[in-house]
Amino acid sequence: MIEALAQNLGLGALLAALRSDFGGYDVVDHWQQGEFHHDLVIRVVGQTKLPGPVLVVATNCNGGVKEVLCFSTLPEQDALWHHRCPDNPDFRGVLAPVLACARTVHWFDPCELLTPNARSEFLPEHRERQPGGGWRLKGCAAKTAVTPG
Repeated sequence: MIEALAQNLGLGALLAALRSDFGGYDVVDHWQQGEFHHDLVIRVVGQTKLPGPVLVVATNCNGGVKEVLCFSTLPEQDALWHHRCPDNPDFRGVLAPVLACARTVHWFDPCELLTPNARSEFLPEHRERQPGGGWRLKGCAAKTAVTPG
């Protein structure tokens, strides 16, 4: 079933499939590493067909689905990147067991996006390195969660 979801190849089509095949989903988090990699953390509602209720959908900057991972619990961002790039000292943690995984024609080694000479569309004077690698606009550090109340 994970392979069938991944073969939608576009994030919009994959989300539409989650809605029609499973009755819906909740977006739990969105992580961006560098300019060209996004991880959308999704909890699938009312599902019984998947090995677990949590998906991480990795996309490129155009919403092209690169990879779909399935978990029983929410993974941690650092642990996911440590799993992907174990030689990168900026990432730590142990990833929850991956119950299923599917990669598409859009997939390539995400560690290539983190090297010091990685491609960027930002001019050098307007970019800075993210922890772990990848480029972001200067001054656009990751937002911190705010607890209401």
